[in-house]
Amino acid sequence: SINNRISPMSLSPWLFVRGAARAVAFYQSAFGAVEVYHLEDPDGNVVSRLSLGGSEFWISDESPENANFSPQTLGGATLRLILTDPNPDALFARALAAGAEQVFPMMEEHGWRLGRVVDPFGHHWEIGWEIGNQ
Repeated sequence: SINNRISPMSLSPWLFVRGAARAVAFYQSAFGAVEVYHLEDPDGNVVSRLSLGGSEFWISDESPENANFSPQTLGGATLRLILTDPNPDALFARALAAGAEQVFPMMEEHGWRLGRVVDPFGHHWEIGWEIGNQ
């Protein structure tokens, strides 16, 4: 069965933003992300891989010529990121202090403690933890 098999496969979202260098700094401040890869071209466009615990995601400046659009260009995000943490209230507060805006407050719903923020670049982050998941 697929559940009994160890696979090297992984999935890492790639977020396109306006101002990737500022985005890297925001994610480091808001979520404690660690930059594990950084590339910058002569024009200052950034490609960065960030790590949150055991998860990774990529950030780069949007490049419409390559069909890589930021939420600001599209008028909204096309995905929501789910960030789980054993202390979601503290992480939610940290994100707000770093400049995220509250979409909905922390609450208990569907067996989870969760809330949602939108970062300064237009990406939505649902921050939560399954109640009873110790």
